[in-house]
Amino acid sequence: MTPLLALKNVETLYGLIYALRGVSLEVPQGRIVTILGANGAGKTTILRTTMGLIEDQPDKGSVEFEGRRIDGREAEDIARLGIAYVPEGREVFEELSVAENLAMGAYFRRDRAGIRRDTEQVYGYFPVLRDRRQQWAGTLSGGEQQMLSIGRALMARPKLMMLDEPSLGLSPLLVKEIFGIIRTINQSGMTILLVEQNAKMALSIADYGLVLETGRFVLAGEPRELMEDEDIKEFYLGVRSEVSVKGYQRYKRKKRWR
Repeated sequence: MTPLLALKNVETLYGLIYALRGVSLEVPQGRIVTILGANGAGKTTILRTTMGLIEDQPDKGSVEFEGRRIDGREAEDIARLGIAYVPEGREVFEELSVAENLAMGAYFRRDRAGIRRDTEQVYGYFPVLRDRRQQWAGTLSGGEQQMLSIGRALMARPKLMMLDEPSLGLSPLLVKEIFGIIRTINQSGMTILLVEQNAKMALSIADYGLVLETGRFVLAGEPRELMEDEDIKEFYLGVRSEVSVKGYQRYKRKKRWR
């Protein structure tokens, strides 16, 4: 079966520096795939490359959505095809109300009845947004802004949602709530590509996980495999100074691809 999203040997440069080095991954329809890794590993670059947000990139390789190449296309065109991107840091429209932010998510749509239904669905996922619907987005708490950012993406009625560090800056209680809702959204049929540093939470809801290090995938497997791998705890955060070179070489040999 053709995956919904496929990156094949993608290389992305920032200036003369390779941020991604031959990255390949597949996101099957209806699944949650998570990418783990330290800051600077290239996780966000994968999402931005997929979304067409880095000019003239990828330098090599291809990005395919529903079996068609989309690399080289404008971000607006990619969004119209059915990919929604929830960036790190939320980036809501601070001087628009919650309701207006959600309406912006439906910018490309013309089905008013469908937009109303989807707005109610978003309020069902995030009841606090209904209570705050006339409030300026910039005055919301960090957790509420994250909910709004996800809700705004849902209003586009995408086929694939890409989430970049949804746990960033949130309390453990809010992180648990957000990830529970992400899982519920997936169970409704949404395919999700999730970038996270919180390995425990990401793997608790994912169907498949990959570990990225300095622009390359070094490990991949089912969540249970990765959760039981002691090296993940040491290496996905890039903590190399606390382990031996021998241990690091052992970790490199433990690549598991499905």
